[in-house]
Amino acid sequence: MTEKPHAKPVTKPRIAAADWWAVDKVGDDVTFIREPHIEEFYRCNLWHVRGRDRDMLVDSGMGVVGLRAHVPVVTEKRCVAVASHTHFDHIGCHHEFEDRCVHRAEADLLAHPTRKNTLADPYVTDDIFTALPPLPYASTEYAVKAAPATRLLDDGDIVDLGDRHFEVIHTPGHSPGGIALYEQASRILFSGDILYDGPLIEDTYHANAADYLASMRRLLDLDVRVVHGGHFPSFDGARYRALIRAWLEAKERAG
Repeated sequence: MTEKPHAKPVTKPRIAAADWWAVDKVGDDVTFIREPHIEEFYRCNLWHVRGRDRDMLVDSGMGVVGLRAHVPVVTEKRCVAVASHTHFDHIGCHHEFEDRCVHRAEADLLAHPTRKNTLADPYVTDDIFTALPPLPYASTEYAVKAAPATRLLDDGDIVDLGDRHFEVIHTPGHSPGGIALYEQASRILFSGDILYDGPLIEDTYHANAADYLASMRRLLDLDVRVVHGGHFPSFDGARYRALIRAWLEAKERAG
């Protein structure tokens, strides 16, 4: 009997650094930045907000390709990088910014990231990419760089851009220091990973079911026009309320 040839391992193409990022304007002086060669479930949404005195970046991606070197919009003005929470896909380029904000409950993780506490282990493998970052990237060597916060955030704090003011809403549940950012004047909510229009993650090593429930109940009362989440497409206020109500009803049925 003739032996079958061994299957060759699938080799994914590598993407040039200049082609790694995708950028789109979405209105309200908000720019959507993403890493399109990461599978959608693992792909963090980055949100750049223009302000009069300074700009704001909500989350910063995996950090496998430099953000400031390849996305000019984040360098046009002094920019404060805010972490919605400290999982690997949200804080990878925070070290590139002088001004870095995080909720105090996760300040230690931002300052001392490891593969375990950022969830890089077990999630970061070649499988999460549709195409790989340029050499010398290797998934087995991936690590988030330390980026100690220059400002610790608490519930009710304001991120002030001069003409725009974003209230910090502490939303523990997905992680202890998860936050959302709400601009009352425009009714925009940057929701991080507590809520987006896709499968929510409620079972990470530091998730808390009781906190998640309390955060969702609190968010339901917020007057929201548009939501820019940590993953998946943005959505309007009607979808926002429908998603929260459906989630809460499912929890009630489960007892």
